[in-house]
Amino acid sequence: MATAFMGYCLVYGQIFFALHYLLPFILAALVILHLIALHVHGSSNPIGITGNMDRLSMHPYFIFKDAITIFVFLILFCFFVFFSPNTLGHPDNYIPGNPLVTPASIVPE
Repeated sequence: MATAFMGYCLVYGQIFFALHYLLPFILAALVILHLIALHVHGSSNPIGITGNMDRLSMHPYFIFKDAITIFVFLILFCFFVFFSPNTLGHPDNYIPGNPLVTPASIVPE
């Protein structure tokens, strides 16, 4: 049923293609509008703090915290890429190819 809906009905296929093509641009525009609204009107304050003494500034506290998090993830990513690239691979990728033998996982429909 899903194959017939997505594969054979070209009108809906074109609509979904257009949706998947335009959706990132629409979301980017909404993010920009949101940032403009925050810049112009400011954000709400549910705690009720009115003075600047009780607030933490974005720089250096949160910038440093985010930089540390990004650095840790980059170190982990580089470890897997450079020192252990086969850790996350599937074992079937290491079976030598044999054109005379069909793998057991491939079955006729």
